[in-house]
Amino acid sequence: RWPVPYRRFDYRPKADPYCQARYTFCPTGSAIPVMKEEDVIEVYRLQAPVWEFKYGDLLGHLKIMHDAVGFKSSLTGKNYTMEWYELFQLGNCTFPHLRPDMDAPFWCNQGAACFYEGIDDAHWKENGTLVLVTTISGAMFNEMAKWVKYDNETGIYYETWTVQASPNKQSIVWFDSYECSKFILRTYQKLADLGAIFKKIQTNYTSIILFSGEPIYLGNETSIFGPLGNKTLAAAIRDFYYPFKPHRTVREFFVDLLKIIDRVILNHQFYLFYNLEYWFLPMKFPYLKIIYEEVPLPIGNKTSFGV
Repeated sequence: RWPVPYRRFDYRPKADPYCQARYTFCPTGSAIPVMKEEDVIEVYRLQAPVWEFKYGDLLGHLKIMHDAVGFKSSLTGKNYTMEWYELFQLGNCTFPHLRPDMDAPFWCNQGAACFYEGIDDAHWKENGTLVLVTTISGAMFNEMAKWVKYDNETGIYYETWTVQASPNKQSIVWFDSYECSKFILRTYQKLADLGAIFKKIQTNYTSIILFSGEPIYLGNETSIFGPLGNKTLAAAIRDFYYPFKPHRTVREFFVDLLKIIDRVILNHQFYLFYNLEYWFLPMKFPYLKIIYEEVPLPIGNKTSFGV
């Protein structure tokens, strides 16, 4: 059925030492505190351009935004930030490594939640958003924290792409992404289920969309790259991913860019890795689009938790 359901797992595996991040994941992370039930906690929508700390508002002009959620305790006055992002940066989640000692592409594509004390007001306000969206009780916060633990332990892989049949809003969605904004949307929905009443403000989120005809299932790593696998298909997948590797020179980048254009646009080919399985996407115009689209805040249940 479409979209293909995102697969959840029983536990989070340890990351392979081969996977290395240029920037440490969640460097000041801490455990989620237990709040006093009678506490009143403000909930903030946080949004800023991706990699703002390095490129400023550059990606903001393309509406490539990162989302998070902030909390402020009325009893303690402490602020907290919670977000979900890649353990090894976006490139590693989107494309694999082709290791000479391995037949199958090697993926470093885990994503996880990060919680830490403080809200960097300058980071979120300068080129983005820091706005109050609702107020919850300490009891609701503690229930949310239990859900975050479950969500983080079972939803472990970052999925960059949304894949759909056309730019039409009623278009079939073949695959849905699983990234920072989806975590924030799930968090808001959980708070709404617990009784949070959200303000009526416009909230937009970034999606990177591929356009494709009906996807064709190809198999998993074993069935394609294993001893009894399809060697022709295995070679085609490796060949497809090769131009997406990191580039050392400008010339190398442009040579590989031409290969990507040839395969994706001229030959309408894309190989998608989703739920640890491979799919073939027969690409269609306009091939790829970055949208910044409104997703309304959820409607809460006023009776939950006696709110």
